[in-house]
Amino acid sequence: MADTRPGRYTSRTDGDLVAAAQGGDRGALEALLERHHDRLHALCRRLTGNDADAADATQEALIAVVRGLARFDNRSSFTTWAYRVATNAALDELRRRRRRPEPGLPDGPGARPAGGAWGVASPGGEGTVEQALERMDIDAALARLPADFRAPVVLRDLCALTYEEIADVLDLPPGTVRSRISRGRAALAELIAPEGNREPPARRPNTRPSTERHP
Repeated sequence: MADTRPGRYTSRTDGDLVAAAQGGDRGALEALLERHHDRLHALCRRLTGNDADAADATQEALIAVVRGLARFDNRSSFTTWAYRVATNAALDELRRRRRRPEPGLPDGPGARPAGGAWGVASPGGEGTVEQALERMDIDAALARLPADFRAPVVLRDLCALTYEEIADVLDLPPGTVRSRISRGRAALAELIAPEGNREPPARRPNTRPSTERHP
């Protein structure tokens, strides 16, 4: 007799669920999608920069996972493959909205978005006010990063993928991934740093060097 307990899929690995889903087990498919939904949504939220586009991208990603699961060949982990699908869905959403205003972006250097965070809950589901504000700063700064930098930074620092996995997800050489992560993090640090802590631009002398000849 088949096991019909609601939690019967909880202890199964992703590989077990993938194999069962590819064999037509709808319950395994639903369990797989439910297990990865939150992390895929968090990735889409960081890449698109707002809740509405993140919801659309997540939905498209889940549909693409279902449609493409039969072709998944286990050459990478299911998580890496799902991140690739979600990243493509989010970047497609960014391309679709390129000509319309981006909702939720702050108007000035010190402005904060109305909501948003890294999408990773703290232990116990609670966090300090300082942590929440810091995450909002990160959210606003990420929204200002070009997608070429934003995607590798999010995949590394939110999703904890290796450089090789990110290269696989984005179809880039590992060296390019490392460079974009480094430059993206540097840009984030500059955007998040309080105004008073930023390096002032080098001042140009108001007078010409004394060695210059005068008429």
